[in-house]
Amino acid sequence: MTSLAGRVRSVGPLVSRIAAALFGGYALAALASVAVLALPMSTPQAVLTGEMASFLVYAAAVIWVFAVRSALRAWAGLLVVAAPLLLAAWSVW
Repeated sequence: MTSLAGRVRSVGPLVSRIAAALFGGYALAALASVAVLALPMSTPQAVLTGEMASFLVYAAAVIWVFAVRSALRAWAGLLVVAAPLLLAAWSVW
């Protein structure tokens, strides 16, 4: 039983980072693509800008998740960036 607990303790942070990269990065990219609609530009231009920006945001989120020291900091960083994007996206919805 000790070996199972040790294995979970060693693999758990990696699984958390992978989940943060997949799901947190996707959520961040989706928020960024919607938040761009709040910018003062025409709607078609904002949609194209948001679409292109979402690829950059997702890639940056994945890099961030695996670059920080701990999985907790990875999740915290994603939440800190998501908060203002959520406020901007909320005004559009």
